[in-house]
Amino acid sequence: MRHTLPPHPDSPCAAPPRNKADVARPHPGSLILSYVVSGRISDLRLPPVVAAARADELWRHTCFEAFVRPSTGPVYCEFNFSPSTQWAAYRFDSYRSGMRDATEIAAPRIEVRSNAESYTLQAALELDGLSRPWRIGLSAVLEEINGHKSYWALAHPPGKADFHHADCFALELS
Repeated sequence: MRHTLPPHPDSPCAAPPRNKADVARPHPGSLILSYVVSGRISDLRLPPVVAAARADELWRHTCFEAFVRPSTGPVYCEFNFSPSTQWAAYRFDSYRSGMRDATEIAAPRIEVRSNAESYTLQAALELDGLSRPWRIGLSAVLEEINGHKSYWALAHPPGKADFHHADCFALELS
């Protein structure tokens, strides 16, 4: 099912794209996440594709993200997917606390496609070690070529953009 990711009201995008995400579960412990941005793609700063590897601070530039937690309890994982195909996976003990690399999570398979009016990033994750059902937050940071960033998510909490906030875990997968 495709979900719209609206921009945070405090971070409008000058080149108004449309941002959607799709979640598929080919089997119980896996997710395929597809992020589709439509609009003037040339106005976005998209890093070139490089060899897929784990990297930190991907959220400082254009980045697609997923936050996954069991339906109960405070533990959650954060996944960052860069258009470069670099990625990151972190585990948190609770809201923004106890962050560490989620080394038990296998490297995602990331594919990107782009043309003048559409950009797609698809990431396949194996999450067998994370108990289900899941609450999921899908989000994106879009950086324009002038350096301005906008923040997009299934849901936004009151106040500043905060993808870690419980309100952002808006999708439940049983």
